[in-house]
Amino acid sequence: MGTKRYTGSPEDADLMRADSLAREIFADVANKWAFLIIEFLGERTLRFGELRNEVEGISHKMLTQNLRMLERNGLVERKVHPTVPPRVEYTLTEAGRTLRATVDGMCGWTHTYLGHIEDSRRRFDG
Repeated sequence: MGTKRYTGSPEDADLMRADSLAREIFADVANKWAFLIIEFLGERTLRFGELRNEVEGISHKMLTQNLRMLERNGLVERKVHPTVPPRVEYTLTEAGRTLRATVDGMCGWTHTYLGHIEDSRRRFDG
């Protein structure tokens, strides 16, 4: 099983295609942990432990996996300082900061419609 190679063609950006890069990116970043990491990094630079304290409920493993995925997709920059022990810091890249505007919009939408969603769930669940 090989890794799919993307060429930057229109097909790679086509959301209708199951094998498009756009869908792969959506699958990577459209999860609660990625959204929360992006939101909490914001305009700040944080160390791993600081970020884990901010994102309540995330495990060490899940934070590591999501930070690696965000770094792979060019949304987070990881900087290792040559100290003992090494100090590692994370910050959003320009692309990550731009995506944060969308994340902020989702957070705002959640606050706006939280009561509506709670009411709907109560009706649905009986």
